[in-house]
Formats: sequence, C-alpha cells, structure tokens
Amino acid sequence: MKNIFFIAWQDVRNQLRDGSTLLWLFVMPPIFFYFIGTVTGGFSSGISGGQATPLTVVSESPGFLKEQIDLRLSASDFDAEWVEAIVPEDDGTTPSRTLTFDADLTDKVLAVQQVKVSYDTKANALTREFEEIRINRALHTALADIIIADATEGPLDAGSLIRLNSAPRVWQLDVSPAGKRLNIPSGFQQAVPGILVMFTLLVLLTSSSTILVQERTQGLLRRLASAPISKAEVIAGKWDGRMMLSVIQITVALLFGTFLFKMDWGPNLGMVIVVLIAWGGFCASAGLWLGTVAKTQAQAGGLGVLAANVLAALGGCWWPIEVTPEWMQLVQKLLPTGWTMDALHKLISFQTGAATVVPNVVMLLIATLFFGWLAVRRFRYE
Repeated sequence: MKNIFFIAWQDVRNQLRDGSTLLWLFVMPPIFFYFIGTVTGGFSSGISGGQATPLTVVSESPGFLKEQIDLRLSASDFDAEWVEAIVPEDDGTTPSRTLTFDADLTDKVLAVQQVKVSYDTKANALTREFEEIRINRALHTALADIIIADATEGPLDAGSLIRLNSAPRVWQLDVSPAGKRLNIPSGFQQAVPGILVMFTLLVLLTSSSTILVQERTQGLLRRLASAPISKAEVIAGKWDGRMMLSVIQITVALLFGTFLFKMDWGPNLGMVIVVLIAWGGFCASAGLWLGTVAKTQAQAGGLGVLAANVLAALGGCWWPIEVTPEWMQLVQKLLPTGWTMDALHKLISFQTGAATVVPNVVMLLIATLFFGWLAVRRFRYE
C-alpha cells in the first residue's frame, strides 16, 4: 500500500502543478455555475406552483373576446396586461414579452375573418420555446371555446362564453409533478450538479490522460518498471491519484455551490456524496483508460474534451433533461452522465429518498470496474 499511495500522491502533485488543471479545478466552476444557472433560471417559470409570467397583450378594441383569451392565458400561467399600443418607458425600454393581435379582434372573429397573432420575447432560446408552447396552448384553447360556444350556446357573444365557462366539465385532467418539489430543476438547482458532473469528467479525461501519455512517451513509466514496484501497484497508484483529483474537484464544487450559490442539496446529502464518489470513481477509470489508448497528448486532450462535452450534453448536464425531446431523454438513460444526473435530481430536486438511487450507483460502479478492467488490459510502460 505504501507504493500505491506514493505513486498516487506524486500523480496528484504533478497534476496540481499544471496551470490548466488548476484553472478548471478552481476558477471555471463558479463561472459556469453562474452563467448556466442564470441562463436556465427561467425553465421552471410558469409551471404549476411557480410565479406567473408577466405578458403585455397589444390589441386595439379587442371586444368581449378579451376576457376569454385573458382567462386562457391565466390558465397557462401568464399574467396578462392589455394595452392598445406599446409606449416605451422614459429610458427607452419596452416590455420583455408582447403578444399582439390585429385590431378589432372580436369584430373580425364574428365576421369569420382571419386574425393574425404575433409573439415577441427577450427570453433566451430554450425559455422562448417553452413560452411559445404555453401561448399556443392558451390560444388554441380559446379558439376551441369560441367554436363550442358558437355551436352549443350561440350565437357567439359574451353571455355564451360565460355560460360555457360555468358549464361542468365532463373530463378533467389533474396533472401534478412527482416528488416534493413542484418545478423541474432549473437555475442553480440544475447548473451546480450539472457543471460539477461535467467538470469532473472533463478534468479526468483531459489532464489525467495527457499526463499518463506524457509519462509513457518520455520514459517515466519505464523507470517505474525497473523499480521494485509491481505492475498492479503502479496501476492502482495511477487510479488512486485520479480518484484523489476527482475528490478535490467534487469538494471544490460542493463548497462553491453551497456557500457562493446557496445550493440546497436536499435531505439526503450523505447519499448525494455517495453518488458523487461513485461518479468520481467512474471518471478515474475512464481517464486512466483514455491515457492507455491515446498515442499522443494532443489526441488524449482532444478526445477527452469531445467525449466530456458530448456526454454532458446528452446526459442532462447543460439543461434539464425534461425540456428535451423524448429520444434525448431515452439516450440519457444509457449514459453514465445520465445515471448520475438522474440520481442527483431524484435526491436534490424531487427528494424521492436514498433508496431510489441505489440502481444508479450500482450502474456507476459496474461502469467503473469495466473501464478499470479495460485500462488494466491496455496499460503498458512504453
């Protein structure tokens, strides 16, 4: 064990002397926490239980249909303010979200004429798509109300819409999210775990793999081969060194997230740490394996960056997987990053209990052993 710890400690010292490693360990995490957390802060706005989204509705002489559209916008969690025209503030600013109808909205509908609607928002791309879905839902529901009221309570007027709204609904759909949290992970609740997972993988796939390639090409591993240290001790020491680096990365991210961004890790912090340690073990094995298969430092670094970014994107590290297409949610279930993010969200955001993430931890341990076995088979001194 003495030889193993000696090799591990020397590896950690060498990696911590590298400027790029220190940059990604200590400087970049809080920057990415802030950036991604701010960008994704609006993902859960408007979901049941969240705060209503302010919306400026522009329409000149909208008529009695204004109340019905306002009702459906409210059901989609929009707080609508109706105006006849946009008047910029004294500083030149305009509303962040505007929904614009043609003039004489009700008169055109009664005359069976086309009504044009446009929506403009200053939100980021993903939030904008989510808002457009809710806008479309509200408008199509209002259109359905108009058709049904005209057919069953007609002719269409304010009274027929009131009677339609007061009529009992035969079918009702009660939708509620699983777990104790009402909203999907967003803001720092999504960014801190996601970037933690991504950076741990990125550092272990790049820094640790390139150093192993460097040691092999410069003959440093051959010196270990001539020392009274077995191959098993060398490999174990190399893996332990990478595991120490992953623990440092995880610890730094936990501290930044907790004290700088006020991250709430939920009631199962101990299990969160178990998941992160299992993830660190996988990253250590994957980094060691990449160092054994890469032939040059540039190749190791390039493959590490590519693999880390692809796995992070598909695994739900950059955005809540709930906002992605179904095929992407399926792919997440097949990836180690997906297992880790799923476990962290269960513990942190949905608070489903420690037992629910045991399968995730088992899958990570199996992947750790598998890549460790591949690294042992590929390991060579020169």
